[in-house]
Amino acid sequence: MASSVTKTARKRLAWLLVLIVGFAGIIGLGMATKATGASFVPQLALDLQGGTSIILSPTLADGQTIKQEQLDQAVAIIRARVDSTGVSESTVTTSGNNNIIVEIPGVPSESTLQLIKSSAKLEFRAVLEASASSSAQVGGSSGSSASPSATTPSASKSASAAPSPSVSPTDASDLHWVSPAIQAQFDALDCTKQFRAPGQVDDPTQPLVTCDTYRYQKYILGPVEVAGANISNATAGTITTQTGAATNEWAVNLDFDSKGTEAFSAVTSRLFPLASPRNQFAVTLDGYVITAPQTNAVITNGSAQITGSFTKDSSKSLADQLKYGSLPIGFEVQSQENISATLGSESLKSGLLAGLIGLILVVIYSMFQYRALASITIGSLIIAAVLTYLLISILSWRQGYRLSLSGVAGLIVAIGITADSFIVYFERVRDELRDGRTLSAAVEAGWRRAIRTILVSDGVSLLAAIVLFTLTVGSVKGFAFTLGLTTLVDLAVVAIFTHPMLQIIAQAKFFSSGNKWSGFDAKALGGHVYVGRGKFEVSGRVSEAKRGKASKEAEKRQTIAERKATNSQDNGGQN
Repeated sequence: MASSVTKTARKRLAWLLVLIVGFAGIIGLGMATKATGASFVPQLALDLQGGTSIILSPTLADGQTIKQEQLDQAVAIIRARVDSTGVSESTVTTSGNNNIIVEIPGVPSESTLQLIKSSAKLEFRAVLEASASSSAQVGGSSGSSASPSATTPSASKSASAAPSPSVSPTDASDLHWVSPAIQAQFDALDCTKQFRAPGQVDDPTQPLVTCDTYRYQKYILGPVEVAGANISNATAGTITTQTGAATNEWAVNLDFDSKGTEAFSAVTSRLFPLASPRNQFAVTLDGYVITAPQTNAVITNGSAQITGSFTKDSSKSLADQLKYGSLPIGFEVQSQENISATLGSESLKSGLLAGLIGLILVVIYSMFQYRALASITIGSLIIAAVLTYLLISILSWRQGYRLSLSGVAGLIVAIGITADSFIVYFERVRDELRDGRTLSAAVEAGWRRAIRTILVSDGVSLLAAIVLFTLTVGSVKGFAFTLGLTTLVDLAVVAIFTHPMLQIIAQAKFFSSGNKWSGFDAKALGGHVYVGRGKFEVSGRVSEAKRGKASKEAEKRQTIAERKATNSQDNGGQN
């Protein structure tokens, strides 16, 4: 039995070694192949590394003003652009009533700077081919549009079999735009992968192969027919019937200027008789489709209504994108300066010093309380630190994660999380020894009792991290991320290192004999001593007062179920 337990423990430790070597090997392979960003040193955030601060001011004509909604939409677009370049831990905020401040860790590339400065492009294109169905529809603003219904996915191959490329298209819905090269690009497109370069500018006179912003559907779109600048207004509201009665269905109301009215009238007149998906028109923002409704009416008055499975929030979001997404107001760089990381470096040193002091205190406490068993404590902390460091380095390389000062705080908190887990386990084992079990039996029984407490404790920490990460912004997210990551690492370490190591040392004579320096000295614990051949006796060296105190302590550590079982035995099986 003992050899079987030891064999299982060694297998777990072998898997742990494979895990560590695997993580290190991933980074090493990336460095060997000279992959961009591959390094054993994680990237640092703005507060630790320093970076670049850019202040953008709108270019306004005399007497022209920028609305707060436009400014907020500009912030959202710029933030999405910066994130698309793989730069994380950046901040995009407003300053005053006009300016936007962009802070980026490190030194941004010229392409990133150009991406930040350029205006967004909102465009209307006809849909030539689509990979999945769309439930949105567009009709007149009177609310006469049909209720939304999902269309069946189009048979892209048959609907748009590539025509002869020698024939010139007659309009933006002509399938002769779909050349064999365009069709091949569409077939090969995987929306889940990056397929557009940040800041990519599309030719408005040529077809476009792209995906929606959710990376779910892919499209072949015709040339641009209506520009976003021709939208005069877009609002969200509930649909009203022909009798004027309000419904609970949300829609987006769209109004065009005179030029847009004329162009949109021509578009809907052409699209209305066509079959799906060619009766759809797509609205693109920075090359991605934000909506692609079907046309169920010819709209000549410049007022349209987009209906679908909208909520109040989603309709408001789409209305803001349509109204301000084109950003006809450009931005120019008012100032650009480097941000020093001196304050962050000092704070980092202070934080690391505090973490080191905490780590030393944990080690000293473990050595005083658990003697030689403290080696498992130190080993658990080292393994947790190695796994966490490798994971952060991989995320820094593959996901653009940057370690911030708040993230370091989350790592320091992890010392307490890991220490809490092994203390719970060790104390459960010592409780079992007080009850007279051998060390091997105590290790297994203590593990069954401890793992429940550890799972609950780590579950609470993980839930807190998820809530913080979901509901907060900025530096708090960095703390929540590292807190959640280290909590998961703690679960892994206690399961595939701490437990199997205790199983192995339980077979060693130094620990199983209850040596006073082992941390499992039953005499010092005030319990029973194993004397061999399945016999136990109460230590004579322990005073009655100390023995009684230890007995009370062991009783306090029992769960409610265990206390009930003990009481039942004392009462001869009667409750």
